[in-house]
Amino acid sequence: MGNWAVIAQCGSNPDFYGTEIIRRGLGTKDSALEELHAVVHTYLPNKRIREKWRQVYRFADQESYLVVIKGQMTEWECTLRVAELISDSTDPTRAERAQVADSVPEVADTPPTTPRDSAP
Repeated sequence: MGNWAVIAQCGSNPDFYGTEIIRRGLGTKDSALEELHAVVHTYLPNKRIREKWRQVYRFADQESYLVVIKGQMTEWECTLRVAELISDSTDPTRAERAQVADSVPEVADTPPTTPRDSAP
């Protein structure tokens, strides 16, 4: 089973917001992106929506979309994206791999300083 999934985070008003895993167990990031591209024009957050129109916005990262769906009664805003599973309590080896990946040393944001030349 792969570590990649396609997820949707949707809301129809400020009081309702939820996350759904559209597809999980994809083997590679590329296969997850292919699945994401396949569902972006057809995904519905609620099966009872009678779609009047749909707008699809692609974010600058090229790996996530904002989908606005106008139904008969409501307008839905959904963010569709890919996600990588990095920890799973039923499979400790996934957590170990994530810890190794997270232990990469951070690079300082400021450039290194150089000693000033001393004047004679």
